[in-house]
Amino acid sequence: MTNARAAFLSGPNRIEIEEHPIPIAGVDDAVIRVEANGLCGSDIEQIVSGGRQGRIVPGHEPLGIVESIGPEASRRWGVSAGDRIVVEVVLPCHDCRQCALEIFSSCEASLGGYGARPFPASTPLQGGMAEYMYVHPNSIVHRMDASVPVAIAAMYNALAAGIRWANHLGGVKPGDTVAILGSGQRGIAAAIAAKAAGAGHIIATGLARDAHKLQIAREFGVQTTIFADQEDVVERVHEATDGRGADVVLDVTPSAAQPVRDAFEIARMGSTVVLAGLKHGKPIEVVTDKLIQKGLRVFGARGVEGHSIREAIAIIESGAYPLEKLGTHTFGLDGIVEAVQILSGKVEGENALNIAILP
Repeated sequence: MTNARAAFLSGPNRIEIEEHPIPIAGVDDAVIRVEANGLCGSDIEQIVSGGRQGRIVPGHEPLGIVESIGPEASRRWGVSAGDRIVVEVVLPCHDCRQCALEIFSSCEASLGGYGARPFPASTPLQGGMAEYMYVHPNSIVHRMDASVPVAIAAMYNALAAGIRWANHLGGVKPGDTVAILGSGQRGIAAAIAAKAAGAGHIIATGLARDAHKLQIAREFGVQTTIFADQEDVVERVHEATDGRGADVVLDVTPSAAQPVRDAFEIARMGSTVVLAGLKHGKPIEVVTDKLIQKGLRVFGARGVEGHSIREAIAIIESGAYPLEKLGTHTFGLDGIVEAVQILSGKVEGENALNIAILP
C-alpha cells in the first residue's frame, strides 16, 4: 500500500475522499496509521460550516500506531514503530511563555493544529480523518496501551476534557457537590472525573430528549438528574442540596445561554464556576453583582492539556470504568457527515454519546 485514503472538508457538509501518498518519516518526525478519531461539538461546527481554513483533513482527536519514525523523534518522544500514540491537537512553538509552562494548547505562536489549521509540511495528511497522518517534530504525543479496544481508546480526549474542567480547573475535593450542566460525552466525562476525585454529590442536567444520556450518567456516579426543559434547574439544585448550592459548577452545554445564568445562581458562596460550553459568539447577559457578592471563581476552559490527557489514558488503561457504555457509534471515512448529523441530534431514533471515526 503506497497511498492512503483521506477525507477532505471542501464545503458545508461536503466531504471528498481522496488518495494521497503515505509519507515516510524523516530523521525528526513520524507517520501514524490512524486507528480512530473521536468526534466532538467543534467537529459539528467545522463540518457543518465548511471550515475556515480552506480544504483540510479534519479530525483533531487522532489515535494510531506509529508506522515510521525518525531516530531523533523516537528519542525525544520515547516511542518506537509499532507503539500506539495519541497526538495533541495544537502544534506548539516550544519557545513562548505558555510552552515553557507546558501549557501547549495555549501556545502564543502555534504553527497550526491537526485537523484545524494547516501547517508547513510536504503532505496534506494533517488530520485524524485519514488512514495515515503525518506527525510534525513539534508535536506533543502520549503513549497508550495498544491492547485497549480502539473504540474505548478513542475516548481519551473527551475524558481528558472532563478531568481538566472538573478537577484541574474546578478543583473538586472529597465530599464536594458538583453540578454539571449538560450531559453529553464531556459532561459524563466530568462526572467520572469528579467521582474519581471523591465528590460527594454529583448533579447533571439535560433535555428531555437526553433521557438516555442522563440514565448512563447515573451509571457513572451522578445521583441527581434534572430535565432542564421541563424543570426549574435552580430550584431543583437548591432542593437537592438543602439550599446550599454546589461547590463546583460546570457548564458544558453548546449554544444555550440559560445554563450560564443558572450556573451563577446555583453556585454557593466562594465556589468555582467553569465555563466550557461554546456559545458560538452569542452574547449572554449576566448580573455580575452575583459573582462579586458570592466571591465566585470563574474559569474559561480552553481545550485539554497534556496532564489531563495522561490522567485520562491512565483511567482508560485501568479498566476501572465501563467506558464501553459511552461508545454508541463508529463510522468509516465515508460516514463522516452522517456521524456529525447523529452527534448533533438531527437523526431521529439515534441516541449518540461518543462517536469515533475508524478510517
